[in-house]
Amino acid sequence: IIFVFPTNPLFLSQVEVHSVTVDCTVTSRFAHTVMTSVALNRANTSQEIFFDVELPKTAFITNFSMEIEGQVYVGEVKEKEKAKQQYEKAVSSGQTAGLVKASGRKMEKFSVSVNVAASSNVTFILTYEELLQRKMGKYEILTRVKPKEPVQEFKIVADIYEPQGIAFVDAHATFLSNDLLPLVEKTVTDKKAHISFSPTLEQQRKCPGCDGTLIDGDFLINYDVNRAQSLGDIQVVNGYFVHFFAPPDLPRVPKNVVFVIDKSGSMGGRKIAQTREALLAILNDIHEEDHFGFVEFDDKIVPWKESLSKATTENVAEAIAYVKRIVDVGGTDINAAVLKGVDMLIKDKQANRLPERSVDMIILLTDGMPNSGESHLPKIQENVRSAIGGNMSLYCLGFGNNVDYAFLDVMSKQNNGVARRIYEASDAALQLQGFYDEVASPLLSEVDLRYPDNTVEFVTTNHFSQLFNGSEIVVAGRLADNDLDNFLVEVYGQGVRRGTRQIWGVSSKVAHYFEYIFGDFTERLWAYLTIQQLLEKSKTGSSDEKGNATAKALDMSLRYSFVTPLTSMVVIKPETEDSTEAPLIANKLTEVKAELCQNYFAHHCHCTLVSPAVDGDPHFMIELPDRNDSLCFNINDKPGTIFTLVRDTETGILVNGQIIGDKKIPPNGRINTYFWRFGIIHQALGVRLEVSTRDISVFQDSNRAKLVDLVVSKDRSLTVTLKDSVKFVILLHKVWKKHPYHQDYLGFYTLDTHLLSPSVHGLLGQFYHGIDYEVTDLRPGEVLEKPDATMFVKGHQLNVTRGWQRDFRRDVKNGENIPCWFIHNNGTGLIDGDERDYIVSGLFKTV
Repeated sequence: IIFVFPTNPLFLSQVEVHSVTVDCTVTSRFAHTVMTSVALNRANTSQEIFFDVELPKTAFITNFSMEIEGQVYVGEVKEKEKAKQQYEKAVSSGQTAGLVKASGRKMEKFSVSVNVAASSNVTFILTYEELLQRKMGKYEILTRVKPKEPVQEFKIVADIYEPQGIAFVDAHATFLSNDLLPLVEKTVTDKKAHISFSPTLEQQRKCPGCDGTLIDGDFLINYDVNRAQSLGDIQVVNGYFVHFFAPPDLPRVPKNVVFVIDKSGSMGGRKIAQTREALLAILNDIHEEDHFGFVEFDDKIVPWKESLSKATTENVAEAIAYVKRIVDVGGTDINAAVLKGVDMLIKDKQANRLPERSVDMIILLTDGMPNSGESHLPKIQENVRSAIGGNMSLYCLGFGNNVDYAFLDVMSKQNNGVARRIYEASDAALQLQGFYDEVASPLLSEVDLRYPDNTVEFVTTNHFSQLFNGSEIVVAGRLADNDLDNFLVEVYGQGVRRGTRQIWGVSSKVAHYFEYIFGDFTERLWAYLTIQQLLEKSKTGSSDEKGNATAKALDMSLRYSFVTPLTSMVVIKPETEDSTEAPLIANKLTEVKAELCQNYFAHHCHCTLVSPAVDGDPHFMIELPDRNDSLCFNINDKPGTIFTLVRDTETGILVNGQIIGDKKIPPNGRINTYFWRFGIIHQALGVRLEVSTRDISVFQDSNRAKLVDLVVSKDRSLTVTLKDSVKFVILLHKVWKKHPYHQDYLGFYTLDTHLLSPSVHGLLGQFYHGIDYEVTDLRPGEVLEKPDATMFVKGHQLNVTRGWQRDFRRDVKNGENIPCWFIHNNGTGLIDGDERDYIVSGLFKTV
């Protein structure tokens, strides 16, 4: 996943990527990947060259180094607070420091830049590790490669060593043509596999003599291992053991599943259609011994039937007809909907309407925040946890970017399940169906893997609520001594056979392997698993458990040099002729980074800083300081239209704005529009504020204390501070009274966006808690100074243009140019829905 390019698009041809190498070594599912790239600056001046790498979200960066003119600069893993202090010190001294922030579905991006002298080269080396997860009967090694141009030396190499024996290996790529396919070389023996792909410079070209490259996409390796023993496979190396458990040929356990489906208004259009499509596919594949039910919800809770139905041909046909009629209306009462699903399962169990040997689960699909019924998130989590009582699993699917993923993630893990984000894209139905397929066939429940207390210590999680077909349980630990003769292993699990607990094996036979590729893999695998599980406990445990888990995870992250949500990789960049470069700080991303920052990690991580604003004709600008970048778009509509800019149902804050047009049609025939009036409401405080180009009006309940501060400065800026909440800055732009066309207008800027809830929305509000996007394929645009590029954002692929917008906060009169990626067509693809979805009927209205 390597791109190397200069910051100035005019110098693209001056940078030569000499080599790109990806070297992956897998030992017993533990993957160790080294990515190396060498780039040469052919320009006669120094250039800033970027090294961009996408790596799996489940991976931890363990090392990064740069070699420039024989000097090597090596990264160091530090506690986030110390890394932050180093970063802030660099920024305060006027230096530019880099931060790494980006992610996609399966991948996240590591990016670093360095100033390279004329005719010099730089070597980038990045190392990361991950435990490969078995899904649907196979492991996957995913490498994303985007070198942007043919390179002299391009190579992907993978060496796999599995002591259990390799069952199959498959290698393919999204970019493989008939000509490139034979270049994938694969050698497989009993326990080892070697895969390589190394096209020549000419074989990489899209056409003879052209600069375009065919190498652009994902290179995937899938494999599985032999499974001869029902007990699983236990390996011991250098005083640490790892136990893999995925017994073959077990009969599946019947399941009882209630689908809890959000049909609120925000699910309208493509989302609800894709949900119907996925449910229809699931119903067509459901096993006949399973039982199922549906609960639709908006602000009302409507079950399909009060009891679950056996998946007979007749019941499935009836359910298919029902699903086809699901439409979107109303609000979002997640609390009552999930509790209804729990109640249905409990009552059917008590009435013996469900098989005795079966697994109960609830699958919740929602795209938003609870805004009807119980809406306090911790209370909902408490209610659901209490109702479930550890007797069933809750799986939460968050549809799109407006959902509070942190809330769903914690609620799932509190109830023996997992959360998954469903991305808004054309394949959303396949994402939903794919998740269901992973949990469709339970094999065992209440699985315990037991080891003698006196022979092992520091064992990772060894109790699992379910084992699904095609997955695998992994447990690791440290040996207290090397007396393997007393290493007895017991595995218990509840399957379809009679009896409350079935013992799946007792064994003293342990494989002691010395034939490994990198010798400390069991210890690092144990550390990887332990840190992952401690991070989970830091979100779902009690207050004391959270603190202890966080401290232990931090200590182990530092000891084993893993970049986790608690640590950062600090790279001291080399000095240049003009200045001393600041450190680069690489941070580990998580799906719930917003929630982590609000809690303990507020002291240990950089939260995404966002500064959305609207000014001018009307130009919307989303500043992302931690990415040193901005996004911008225009909204064009007829004068008099009122748009919702900010709407936060949890805090009760609403901001609407009305646009005004030119006095008359200019000679070019294009009427400019601007915001001239804003309406601000804080419902909880009983405050309404109207600000126009002419006056300011405040309406407040008479029996309340002063709840809003207004500060007007001589530069025609108004700062609005809502008590214990967000600040808005409104700028007045005065136009010459005798101007033939233009009129006075307002600019709107937001401060302290982190004080608004995760459910905040609106043309500006939807960006307050950050946005993930990727920009690739930089190319010349219609104007030389404004190159075009391809942006991947919110499941869309957009053509964007590099330009600039004026920011007037520091200089109200003249403003300053802020470089940004401009999204065309009224922000289509960047904003949720269509711009007309944000039109309301009045300055203080929500519809």
